[in-house]
Amino acid sequence: MSIRVRAIMSTIGALLLLPVLFGPRAGGIARADAAGDVVEAVPTPVYLAPGKLLEAPVRAWHLRYRSTSATGAADIVSGTLLVPRSAYAAGKRPIVGYAVGTHGLGDECAPSAAMARGTEAELAIISLMLLKGWAVAVTDYEGLGTPGDHTYMVGASQGHAVLDSIRAAMRVPEAGLSDGAPVVVMGYSQGGSSAAWAAQLQPSYAPELRLKGVAAGGVPADLQAVGEHLDGTSDFGLAAAAGAGLDAAYPELSLDRHLTPEGAALFADARDDCVADLRDKLAGRRLAELTTTDVMHRPEWQARLLENRLGTTTPRVPLFLYHAKGDEIIPYGVGRTLREEYCSGGAKVLWTGLPAGSHVLGAVEGAPLAVAWLASRVLGLPVVSNC
Repeated sequence: MSIRVRAIMSTIGALLLLPVLFGPRAGGIARADAAGDVVEAVPTPVYLAPGKLLEAPVRAWHLRYRSTSATGAADIVSGTLLVPRSAYAAGKRPIVGYAVGTHGLGDECAPSAAMARGTEAELAIISLMLLKGWAVAVTDYEGLGTPGDHTYMVGASQGHAVLDSIRAAMRVPEAGLSDGAPVVVMGYSQGGSSAAWAAQLQPSYAPELRLKGVAAGGVPADLQAVGEHLDGTSDFGLAAAAGAGLDAAYPELSLDRHLTPEGAALFADARDDCVADLRDKLAGRRLAELTTTDVMHRPEWQARLLENRLGTTTPRVPLFLYHAKGDEIIPYGVGRTLREEYCSGGAKVLWTGLPAGSHVLGAVEGAPLAVAWLASRVLGLPVVSNC
C-alpha cells in the first residue's frame, strides 16, 4: 500500500472516530461517557401559566445527561436547568437538585414537558429558590421523558438522577456554574424519597459535590408499608405505579407473569398515564383482585422492597425532614420511623410534624420552612438537630 493511500485511509479512520470520541454536538455541548456528563443542552422557555402566556424570567436549558440505573447500568436521563438572570458572585451561585413529586409514568408527564407547557405546579416552590438567586436542576427521572419505562419509586435510580442533574448543571458552560458551588437537595413525596436517596448515596456516588444539606418531606420511606396502606383506597393507583416502576427496574420481578387478564390490561394502560389518570382509573382497587399470587410477599419482591427501604444507611449531611400529621397517602408513622432510624445512626436531623390535614397541604406548608432551612445551610449557620 502506498504512503498516499495509507495517509488517506488514516484520515478517513480518524474522521470516523470523531463521533465515537466526541459525539453529536447540540447547544455546544459534546457527548461524553461519565455519569453527569451532558449529552445535550438546548435553551428552552419555561412558562408559569398554561397557554404560554407568562414566561419565567430565567435562563433555562432542557438537558439530557448521563446517569446510572438501579442495577448499575449506564443510562440517559432528561431534566431542566433554571438559572436566575440576577447577578451572583462568580463561582458562588448555589445549586439545588430539586426532585419533583409524583407526575405519572408517561413521557408527557415529565416536569420538563410541564414547564414548557406552563402546567408545572411545583414551579411555585422552585420559584422560592430562584428568587434567592440559586440555580435549580430539576430531573425528570429515569424513563420519564426518555426511552424506556419510568422506574417510579426505585431509590437508587432516583437518587442517581438527582445527583447527576447537579453534575450536569455544572457542565453547561453557558450557565456559568462552578463545580465548587455549594449544593443542596430538596423534594417532597416521590421527590422526598429521591432527595433522601441522594443524601444516602452521595458519599459513595458523588463525593465531589459540596452537599450542604437535604430537605425531604412526605417521604414514602417504606414502600411495602405504604403499598399496604393504599390498597383498596382512592390512591391505590400510586401503589400500582410503584409496582410497575419496580418491575421496570428489576427484570427478575416479572410482574406480568402474576397478573390476571384484567390486571394485565390495567397495568399496560397505566404505562403512559399521568398521576390524575392513575388515581382515577385504579381508585378503590386491590392488588389481590389484579394478581394471581401474593406478589409483594414473593422472595424476589421482598428482596427488592427491602433494598428500596430508606433508613438502612445514615446520610452524612444534615437533614430537614417534614411530614403532615394528617397525611392520607404516606402514613405519618412512616416518616417518623425514618427520622428515628436516621437519628439512631448518628445523623443530624431537624424533624417537623406539620399540622396539615392532607398530603398535598403538607407540601404547601412545608416548602417555605424547607427553603429557609436550606438557606441556613448555604450560609453555613450552625446545624440544629432535635433527634
